[in-house]
Amino acid sequence: MPAREEPPPAHHGHQQGPGKAQLETATTVFALLADPTRLHLLWLLARAEADVTGLATVSGAARPAVSQHLAKLRLAGLVQARKEGRRMVYSLRDGHLRRLVTEALNHADHQVTGEPWHP
Repeated sequence: MPAREEPPPAHHGHQQGPGKAQLETATTVFALLADPTRLHLLWLLARAEADVTGLATVSGAARPAVSQHLAKLRLAGLVQARKEGRRMVYSLRDGHLRRLVTEALNHADHQVTGEPWHP
């Protein structure tokens, strides 16, 4: 039997093995990503910050629905908002989430299109 490969070293000082709190928090993040509209909004915010009207226009979702999804994402700490005049501008809080959303959708693209997987 071949030797078991060790996991890569922890990135940027993060602990190597997840504890209970990390697993529960990650599960919450994945649950929030499980909604197609929220995932689309996060993908849009991974590309650029935007306000509710812009997100509604691009996503095709109703403005009240976008507001509700953003409120959930903000409450969970996944997006942040800042006031710019009379409007709220939303953005992703960190690069980890940006990479997670991008990789999840890249993975889905391979499954949908049948393109070969990356090694």
